[in-house]
Amino acid sequence: MGKVKGRMDESILVCVYYGPNGERLIRRGHKMATIMDCPLYILTVDPLPYDEFDAEKSDYIERWQELAEELEVEEFIIRDNEKRPSAKVIKEVAHQHNITQIIIGQTAQSRWEEITKGSFMNVLLREIAFVDFHVVSVDRAIKEEIDGMFEKGVRAYLMEDDDGFRVCFTLSKEARFEGIFFKEIGTDFNNGLFKFMSNNKMCQVHITDDQVTDPSLFTCKVEK
Repeated sequence: MGKVKGRMDESILVCVYYGPNGERLIRRGHKMATIMDCPLYILTVDPLPYDEFDAEKSDYIERWQELAEELEVEEFIIRDNEKRPSAKVIKEVAHQHNITQIIIGQTAQSRWEEITKGSFMNVLLREIAFVDFHVVSVDRAIKEEIDGMFEKGVRAYLMEDDDGFRVCFTLSKEARFEGIFFKEIGTDFNNGLFKFMSNNKMCQVHITDDQVTDPSLFTCKVEK
């Protein structure tokens, strides 16, 4: 797909999964590969066969393939119908392509899950001891996206009312979602973006005069 880079002593693998952070990870990997003048590979792993992907997954795959072509990466690798743990697949691909640097996104995992199941990062470190890892946090990606357009984010909550959802800044039993509200610069009203985690995905909704403008525009599924 891409053209062979000059430096072959380094090789970068970006591991992406479904969600808004994938494109940011790919672009971060491309920036590093450009600086190092080395090959860049993209990997996604899924337990389902490709023809069983839903519309959302298919859209992400299509966008990542387009981005891979645009950035002239060496190869976009899809390991579908994969029943092995993701860490073992990543290890196999890393060996096959002589990977020296791996980029992954910060996983949404509670402290209790880390204690009982072990963190994904620790599993990777045990499986793959011969590479350097770069973990890109969700918070940093959000900050890069909103700098210059919004004020500093503040803790906020979404409450359901007769008109849908509205943002508030005091925790109560009616609060449905906890997240960060970024107010638009130059407005006296609560207009801006509310970002939160739901089903292990980063979601966002637009807020106008305290209200979610259109719940149907949620960037991830919000289950009631």
